[in-house]
Amino acid sequence: MKLKFDWFLTGMAAAIALAWALPNPGASGGAMHPEILNKAGVALIFFLHGLALSFAALKAGTLRWRLHLVVQICTFIFCPIAGLVLLWLSGPLLSPDLRLGFFYLCALPSTVSSSVAMTAAARGNVPAAVFNATLSSLIGVFLTPLWIGWMLKSGGNPMPLGKVILDLIIWLVLPLVAGQLCRPWLAQWAERNKRLINIADRATILLLVYTSFCDSMKWGVWSGHGVRTLFIALIGSTLLFALVMSFTKIIARLMRFPVEDQIAAVFCGSKKTLASGVPMAQLIFGAHPGISMILLPIMIYHPLQLVICGALAGKWARRWDDHLRS
Repeated sequence: MKLKFDWFLTGMAAAIALAWALPNPGASGGAMHPEILNKAGVALIFFLHGLALSFAALKAGTLRWRLHLVVQICTFIFCPIAGLVLLWLSGPLLSPDLRLGFFYLCALPSTVSSSVAMTAAARGNVPAAVFNATLSSLIGVFLTPLWIGWMLKSGGNPMPLGKVILDLIIWLVLPLVAGQLCRPWLAQWAERNKRLINIADRATILLLVYTSFCDSMKWGVWSGHGVRTLFIALIGSTLLFALVMSFTKIIARLMRFPVEDQIAAVFCGSKKTLASGVPMAQLIFGAHPGISMILLPIMIYHPLQLVICGALAGKWARRWDDHLRS
């Protein structure tokens, strides 16, 4: 399989390197005023998501309720429970911030764009994938902070849950709704400029990655960690992905879903969103000095799921094409 150059993944590495070399402008109280810039960036991302989301495609996927139930259970119940088991097995191997980061990864909603793209490439049920991925994002506004609040409370660090959910509604849900309401006037423009919207979306996420790492660099969170932490995060993310994908695939088969629905279930139920994960972390954890460590698992999980799901999508598409020719 030939790997393509991905400017976004390269940009994430560059944003981290820039935060290491020049942390002061993006740190709390810095010249970039991240406390304002980050929220504006989050609002822009979700406005663009709302603008690009076709209501007709969403409506077409609403009827497969058994599929939707399986995907949301895998995303918001099985994955957090699996994460708790893995954290329990890891014992003192993980630092507190990295433990929180792994659980944050488990509590995140599914991706939207890549889940739909992979499902389409594998000849799966695209309308159902659109519906599930969007539903997951909306449910995540409430369930993700609830899971994190429970985790922090059980560790003796309660979180002001009401304020967090209110922030998520103001900076995520309202811009998403605003984007949808603007579609009668801007839908054709959005359709013509998908590439521009994607670039703006990804560039804003890179800005949030930079500011997230600036505080951590300034506070010295990474001192004494380095390669060992990266290796542990890579192994943990790989194990979690394999576990969740296997579980989703088995459940979809036991439910006797058509092949197209099985494909949608696997891609929507096993993926986690970096596009929403970084903005949500900014709102949930604020200026937490360990936010870069909290984001590390999802930043590793993201390219991992793209590579593995991309290979699977190609394999399933070839199998489908061979079946049609036979």
